[in-house]
Amino acid sequence: MNESKTYDCFRGCVKTGLKDGSTSCTYRIGCCKLGVHNYLKDVRPVKLADIYEVRFKNTRKGYYINDSGTRVSIGDKVIVEAVSGYDLGIVSLEGPLVERQMKRRRIDIENYQFKKITRKANHNDIDKWLAATEREQATMIEARRIAATMGLEMKIGDVEFQGDGSKAIFYYIADGRVDFRQLIKVFAEEFKIKIEMKQIGARQEAGLIGGIGVCGRELCCANYVTNFKSISTSAARCQDLSLNPAKLAGQCGKLKCCINYEVPNYLDAQSRIPKLNGPLEFEDGLAYLRKTDILAGMMYFSYDKSSDSNLYPVPVDEVKEIMQMNREGIRPVSLVPDVEPSSPEFITAVGESSISRFDSPKKKRKNNKKRKGAPKENK
Repeated sequence: MNESKTYDCFRGCVKTGLKDGSTSCTYRIGCCKLGVHNYLKDVRPVKLADIYEVRFKNTRKGYYINDSGTRVSIGDKVIVEAVSGYDLGIVSLEGPLVERQMKRRRIDIENYQFKKITRKANHNDIDKWLAATEREQATMIEARRIAATMGLEMKIGDVEFQGDGSKAIFYYIADGRVDFRQLIKVFAEEFKIKIEMKQIGARQEAGLIGGIGVCGRELCCANYVTNFKSISTSAARCQDLSLNPAKLAGQCGKLKCCINYEVPNYLDAQSRIPKLNGPLEFEDGLAYLRKTDILAGMMYFSYDKSSDSNLYPVPVDEVKEIMQMNREGIRPVSLVPDVEPSSPEFITAVGESSISRFDSPKKKRKNNKKRKGAPKENK
């Protein structure tokens, strides 16, 4: 049987085209953004036993109560209530971990109005859903063209169709406020659907689209980051990072989210670094601070105020002692160690043998006097 598979990581499923022309859709754990590993799957929930997490396109998820009377499990495609019509989603989480995820998203469980899972999706529902999802790419391209024609300063980042195909969410990016009342009318007339506009930021767009970062891994915003905190260049300065916009900016054009990851460690280590208001005083001159290794707790000084050619590393504790001595009017002898540190000797990975052993040996030249046919000396 000839089958064609399409991996839809936007919704976390695999679409398989069968020989008879139909299409089957199966949930694929790990092939979706913001996926959650259910490490409590074998634990029976104490409360919220009928609450399930249902995922839709990209990072959009919802929590629904199952009062249909049918057994629902992870990977099932279900029909859920929507504002208008119905929507189709995939059950991505069940059990006691659902409650923890709701608390993580700061959802008040006691007062939250759960929408219902009405039933499991049948073949007709899935076919209609697949037909609606196939329209998303063409609709997004056409929507961008219409917005550009109307002169609106906005960018349509993504389009998500509802399960019944009667409504679509248009995710857009704009620097300022956009009056899109006329745009909605044009969209509704062009696509014959209900329109919902939702503004997102540049980082959220990167999370919707996804991609691979310079680290070689999946983008954090597409993998697990949901709360985007403000990032400033001060976070890069405290880590002694080069303030190069090309290196500090992510695929979204903003500062990388990972810049904030190690800031608390650097701030903690930086609190133990003494602040120098001037050079250290020695009997042989003044030593100026040139650079600091914050995590290693090492400060590098030089007698030349404008050169890094001769740097002398001094531990933080020793710097504090020297500063205390200077305050008491005492000057240490010198910053130069008694024995100059020698550079480490290179040793090959295979031992102490010479690396020139791979070269072909050179042939020795014979003495010209002993060449064949050379004249003999007269005795």
